Amino acid sequence: MDQLSGMDASFLHLETPETPMHVGSLMAFELPEGYQGDYYEEVKTMLGKRLHLASVLCRKLAQMPFELAEPVWIEDDDIDLDYHVRSVTLRRPGTMAQLEQLIARLHSTLLDRSRPLWEMYVIEGLENGQVAFYSKAHHSGVDGKAGVELAKVLYDVSPQMREVPPPRRKRSGAVSYQLGVTELLQAAVANSAQQYRKLADLLPTAAKALTAAATVLASQRTAGGERSLNLGLAPRTIFNESITNQRSYTTLSLPLADIKELGKRVGGTVNTIVMAVCSVALDRFLRERDLLPKEPLIAVVPVSLRAEGDSAMNNQVSMVRVDLATDIKELPARFKAIHASSEAAKAVVRELKPVLGVNVPITGSPWLMTGLASLLGRSNFAGRAPAAGNVLISNVPGPSMPLYMAGARMVHYHPVSIPYHGSALNITVQSYAGLLEFGLTACRRVLSQDESYELVEHLRAALREIEALPPVERASGSATAA
Repeated sequence: MDQLSGMDASFLHLETPETPMHVGSLMAFELPEGYQGDYYEEVKTMLGKRLHLASVLCRKLAQMPFELAEPVWIEDDDIDLDYHVRSVTLRRPGTMAQLEQLIARLHSTLLDRSRPLWEMYVIEGLENGQVAFYSKAHHSGVDGKAGVELAKVLYDVSPQMREVPPPRRKRSGAVSYQLGVTELLQAAVANSAQQYRKLADLLPTAAKALTAAATVLASQRTAGGERSLNLGLAPRTIFNESITNQRSYTTLSLPLADIKELGKRVGGTVNTIVMAVCSVALDRFLRERDLLPKEPLIAVVPVSLRAEGDSAMNNQVSMVRVDLATDIKELPARFKAIHASSEAAKAVVRELKPVLGVNVPITGSPWLMTGLASLLGRSNFAGRAPAAGNVLISNVPGPSMPLYMAGARMVHYHPVSIPYHGSALNITVQSYAGLLEFGLTACRRVLSQDESYELVEHLRAALREIEALPPVERASGSATAA
């Protein structure tokens, strides 16, 4: 029995029918040449042999009495693979557009909380002969980085499927789903006491972290006339609205080596390139509709708090805000401002890392947060309240080597993520085997499927603009000469 942290449980409490809180992946596989088998059955058999390797696949929720504390994870000894692993065939001709529309629909439905919180789909009928694989798992049990760790468990690094040790035999006295009220409350009290002890032990470290962060903030003060690194509230845009459960979804793949080389050439990182590409694309998309605000757009960016080597299947993440500088017309100056804002935000997080992920137990938080989530959607408060950011942009490092599943080679690994009230568009980027894979997940009422394709074309055009920038050495030399 493992009690959820406040952060993990918040993804459960903030979930409504309009805002499913699961993350997913869309993968494309090339079958071995001359393959004649039943790939769905092979995948299901392989998953059945490996479920015990990933706790997220073998556990389900048990709620606390009266929702006085966070729920707990308990082991599920009766997993119905035919329910969790499903087969879908696209209608002819089986285009990528058809696949993306299918993923948008599959991603819009809630997971069954009486079962382990995951589903997987083997999707056949693609015109290029590939087989797609879509998986989704609730964010309460897995964040982006832990999802990559899960992938390492489920997939192979060669066409030859590795043998894994079978699960150990269960002993009598295993925990039942119907836990007693006394047992649950005792677990909640013990967990809260443990967390408060950790908070007390952390106080000296917290004081040092806050002092260091204050020093970093002081060093980031800009001279008069320069662009401030301290961001105010975000302007209102079409993305800052309450959303429905309908989704649009599109993908984009770029060569990672070219992006890395481009970043070095123009004076940034891969993350800066991603932010700049999104900035230019969103600028153009909104400007064409006469909807671009005068104030700069602000991106809300998740940052991992996970320590090196930590593969726990939970959420260890915080958020920073990055200036997309859409009020700067000249691309070199905009690129520089985006890079400075991103690096400044990461510098503060590095100092605050010891305290940002601290779990603070709050009695009654489940029903309180659930009520607030329902009110947020029904009142359209998100469409009227001040906004912290305009768009969610996430960049997750993924596997660098090709992966295989049931003997088939994975050729693409696109993320599928979560829009929410006030953040109707989520752009998540993940690296995989030499590619930078984009997944644009949005509320269809805010960004339709056709508009999502249009935004992807703007992303391509934005990259070409950044590629045309002069190298930083040349730019510096020109400025010196002038």
